[in-house]
Formats: sequence, C-alpha cells, structure tokens
Amino acid sequence: MSFTSLYRLLAIAACIFRVSAGAQSLAPLPPARHRFIVVSHRGDHTHAPENTLTAFQNAIQAGADYVEIDLRTTVDSQLVIMHDVSVDRMTNGKGLVKDMTYEVLRQLKIKDKTHPEWGEFDIPTFDEVLQLCKDRIYIYLDFKNANPAVAYQAIVRHGMEKQVVVYINAPQQYYDWRASAPAMPLMVSLPGNVRDTTALRNFLEKYHPEILDGRFDEYTPEMVTMATAMGYLVLPDIQGGNESPALWGQAVQKGIKALQTDHPGDLVSWLKEKQVR
Repeated sequence: MSFTSLYRLLAIAACIFRVSAGAQSLAPLPPARHRFIVVSHRGDHTHAPENTLTAFQNAIQAGADYVEIDLRTTVDSQLVIMHDVSVDRMTNGKGLVKDMTYEVLRQLKIKDKTHPEWGEFDIPTFDEVLQLCKDRIYIYLDFKNANPAVAYQAIVRHGMEKQVVVYINAPQQYYDWRASAPAMPLMVSLPGNVRDTTALRNFLEKYHPEILDGRFDEYTPEMVTMATAMGYLVLPDIQGGNESPALWGQAVQKGIKALQTDHPGDLVSWLKEKQVR
C-alpha cells in the first residue's frame, strides 16, 4: 500500500468520525512520567533476545517509559509477540506465524544466534506482556496482524486502556481502531512529502493521529514546535546501527522530547546527565 493510498483512506476515516462524533478531538495519551519519553524498541534486547518477556523486563529496569512490541495472530486466533511474519529468524522453527497454531508456537524457542549465552526463551502471548507491563511501563503496540476489537478486549481485560498507544501499519487498521476503541491513541509515520511546517499542518488537520512517528532526522525544529503546539506528540525513531549520543544530541536540539531507541538504559542515563529528563 502506497503512502498516498494510506493517507487518502485515513482522511476518509477521519472525516467519517468527525461527522459522527462532532468536532475532532485527540484521544488522551498515557500520562507522561518524565519530561523526555524513552521507548524501548522490542524491549531492551541488548541483554536478551528481542520481543521476549526478559527483554521487556529489562526495559522496565532500564527506566524506559514505553516498551515497543509487535503483535501477530496465530491460525487459531491467539495473540502473540513476534516482529517478523515468520519464526525463522528468531526461533528454532520455520513457518509463518499466521499459519501456525498456538500449541506449535509454544513448543518453539527463541534464541539470539549472535549471543547463545543468553539462553532460550518462549514466544510471549499478548496477555503475558499486558500482565507484566501493567502499571510498570506503557506499551507501544506495533500492530502487525491482528483484529483491533480482539486486541482491545485483551487490553480492557487487563485494565490497561490508558497505558497503550497503537502504531498503525495499514489503512484498514486505522479505521478499525477508530471504530473499536475511539479513545485509543493512534500513531502514524510521516509520508514522504511532509518535510516542512506547511505540509505538516495540512497533514495533521486532515488525519489527526495523536502521535507522529518516522525517523528523527525527518523533522525540522519548526515542525517539532508546531506539532507540539497543536497538541501532537512527536515520537520518532533513532534506533539503528549508528545510534549514538551524538544523534541523541541532534534530536534534543530539534526540540524532540520522545525517542524510540535500541539502548534505553544508556539513553536514560545520558538524558539525566544532560538534565533533560
């Protein structure tokens, strides 16, 4: 799906909800716990494999505000955590998550091939992650392949309605989440043609996502200032092989006050040292 098609559908969905619900208003975000928000990408996977309960526990201990997780559905409708469409990279098995039963998935073991000393881990369920994170860390839900209504039922069942934000990967997800849970904060990446304040204002006035994602270097200081003044949270990615204090400094200089990182503990320590957290 192209960016153009995605945002055309988002505009239609936003228009529908404005008509049905009156004036457009943004869903409230989870209450900020720090001046600078740190999101741990797939958990703190510097000492445990990504998207495991241990990685999520590590993120909590590192002082992150959110843990980013990837949600998928098995063939028998169970919600599990796995970034890739298949289990090939992360486990001792092979196959697509959507074609596998929960029972088969739970027999597999996650193992980081570059760090075998870390040991073996189970593929977590969404319920297990919600239980672990409740009242300890917020969840940034990267919504890969699931039913929004079913996912939201699990969130409600664990009493975490005000502790989750959802990253949208496809147009239908936006519409379905707005229908299933209108108060759930939604996040989208910037389209390629939004690189200045004029384009950003037009984008926000059409689509009204609560949170803006994308790479941190896609934003100018003026864009960050304007989006913040309009009530939107700018929460871009800085993770990657070249992530460093130098890049963190560039993001802070732009006025960014939230980042997704592969190194939550180090980023938290750096922010405290610079007295911006």
